[in-house]
Amino acid sequence: MNNSLPLDRISLEHILFLDIETVPAAEHFDMLDEEMKELFDKKTRYQRKDEATVSEFYSQAGIWAEFGKIVCISVGYFSCKNDTRSFRLTSFHGEEKVLPMQFSALLN
Repeated sequence: MNNSLPLDRISLEHILFLDIETVPAAEHFDMLDEEMKELFDKKTRYQRKDEATVSEFYSQAGIWAEFGKIVCISVGYFSCKNDTRSFRLTSFHGEEKVLPMQFSALLN
């Protein structure tokens, strides 16, 4: 049994659009300590194959939580007032440790 609704039956006001931007935790691979270099090497060995060295592949580090950091969270949503629909966009940026708190406050 398929419980999904056809898209034309979903109200735009019930959709939340999210975009989370991440980057590597350190600017360059050489800035990591030896343990983190080794862990990144092991974690990415399969994805890298023979195409890139571990330091060349480090630009992709932001996609793994343990090697990346959040730099921006953007939230978009539609609102309807007096039969006028508008799109609202809010972005949070700055220190990674406060971004989830700001995002949570918006949701609340």
